[in-house]
Amino acid sequence: MRIVFYLIVAAASGIVTFGLSWLIHRLSHKYRLYPKIRARDVHTRPTPRLGGIAMFLGIVAAFAIGSFLPQFSLIYADPGKVFAILGAALLIVLIGVADDIWDLDWLTKLAGQIIAAGLLAWQGVQIGSIPIPGLIVVGSPWMSLILTVFAIVLVMNAINFIDGLDGLVAGVAIISNGVFFVYSYLISSGTSEQTDYFNLSQFIAAVLIGACVGFLPWNWHPARLFMGDAGALLVGILMAASSIAVTGNIDPCRLTGECANPTDLLGASGLLPAFIPILLPFAVLVVPLLDFALAVLRRLRAGKSPFSADRKHLHHRLLDMGHTHFHAVLIFYAWTAVASVGCLLVLFIHDWWWALIITAAGLLICTIVTLAPLSRRKAAESAVQSADPAVAADASLAPFDALDAAAGSAGEPTEAGAEHVLDTLGDKRGTP
Repeated sequence: MRIVFYLIVAAASGIVTFGLSWLIHRLSHKYRLYPKIRARDVHTRPTPRLGGIAMFLGIVAAFAIGSFLPQFSLIYADPGKVFAILGAALLIVLIGVADDIWDLDWLTKLAGQIIAAGLLAWQGVQIGSIPIPGLIVVGSPWMSLILTVFAIVLVMNAINFIDGLDGLVAGVAIISNGVFFVYSYLISSGTSEQTDYFNLSQFIAAVLIGACVGFLPWNWHPARLFMGDAGALLVGILMAASSIAVTGNIDPCRLTGECANPTDLLGASGLLPAFIPILLPFAVLVVPLLDFALAVLRRLRAGKSPFSADRKHLHHRLLDMGHTHFHAVLIFYAWTAVASVGCLLVLFIHDWWWALIITAAGLLICTIVTLAPLSRRKAAESAVQSADPAVAADASLAPFDALDAAAGSAGEPTEAGAEHVLDTLGDKRGTP
């Protein structure tokens, strides 16, 4: 029944977030608290961006309720960390709201992110050791501070960069934090029941899952409310804090078979499971980190700031390939789930190479689904270009005729358009 207490704080976070999202949605439309549509935006109608405020208040409510539950007393025994997390989250939300309203320059936002990350590190939410066999200890307090601030700022921006489609960040966060919660819940070390199952990392993951679940109905396509930079940065800083907080609670010997008590093992053997504490945070963030890395490299090569905006993120490319909005979001969910769950499987399958095979199969399926529109588009283009001129003159087929001068003004080819072309040509070819 230990999981019930996490469900209580997660439900509190979700219910408060959902209710306040409704209130913010109403107030935003009443007082026109929404920005103009930008060139890189996917949506076509003005939509409020203040959902991050509702998420933050939902998380604060969950922390407040948790303080009254004796089962979480260990967490609140060190109030400095709790206040640092809430203070850093508040700072990030204020910066995000200011950016959503006044469009702050990237240097101001980066400075605020560094201050928030520094606040967490100052109060002990920092990387003090790397949990692999031998437990590598970070050399000095300054090195720990720099490494912690870098990691937190990296995760915040990676999450913020993928916030371009309805429901994308909230869904990815639910999947990622769900997997990370299961992982940290199972392998947390300690001597008492409370230290075994009730620690800060799992608490953060639970309340963040609740906030995202409560917000997702408002953000599902077509979105009525966006979380904005405030919400995306909030999700990022809490995910980073949860990952960092768990590093001090893991004994790598429990994952390798070196423990004196064999019941500590989760069924895995070999060296690879010992690296799961390092691999899992990257696995659950594989999509945001990949998008962030590609964006930074792309902008630096173009001589621009790595934080300048453009319309070449991974979600934009999926739409340009021909995926619908809904399909693009599900593809991101699938990649996140396969990478993170596959990493977690190593702990449950005795022969870890089976976990690698299952993960590789999942990644292969994701790749095929991701690239599927390209094959349909190529087939449509080939069919149009080889069709009878009288048939190919149909205006609806023009976007798929790369040799037609009119194709450039006929709009972008889409997955639905490719299906229409193949159906149309098939019908016309079958007509006597």
